[in-house]
Amino acid sequence: MIELPSDLPADLVPLSWLLGVWEGVGVIDYHVGDDHYSGEFTHRVSFSHDGGDFLNYSATAVMTDTNRALVSEVGFWRLARPRSAADAGPGLLPATAEAVVRTVDDVEALRQTSGGFEIEVNLVHSDGVSELYLGEVNGPRIEIATDAVVRGASALPYGAATRMYGLVDSHLLWAWDITALGAPLASHASARLAKVS
Repeated sequence: MIELPSDLPADLVPLSWLLGVWEGVGVIDYHVGDDHYSGEFTHRVSFSHDGGDFLNYSATAVMTDTNRALVSEVGFWRLARPRSAADAGPGLLPATAEAVVRTVDDVEALRQTSGGFEIEVNLVHSDGVSELYLGEVNGPRIEIATDAVVRGASALPYGAATRMYGLVDSHLLWAWDITALGAPLASHASARLAKVS
């Protein structure tokens, strides 16, 4: 059963099943030419909110056999909706209109013909890669694909990605496909996580 915080903004209800800290084990299985990257890792993912219309996201992973840390991520997940003068930004610019409390009806107006809601996910990796994902949340299932990838000069080649998340038997399952190091889009990692808080 999913418990919703009483202070949850209406825009977060479609994503509310993600809230909490999740931990578990995943596997890496990725081929680049003759090189094969594989192994098991422990994974910790946190989705939280601080009253805004977005979820805060952070994730860390450690290889099980060597205890070596893998790339960490931080980011923001939100429903895609038109911004108005009542929203802050860009940068630190304040809203120029009175705040409007969005309602369930406002969110329901965003529902797609598929039954889901369009989402935007901004992620920054500790290795110098930033991603903008676009996709859809439809019940306890999310499918997203990169719309933009930005790499710092020191980052390794990384061109695109898709991710899928789902709630199955009270576990968060995810799969991540990438285009990296000159290889085409292919399965790269997946995990099964249990909620710990």
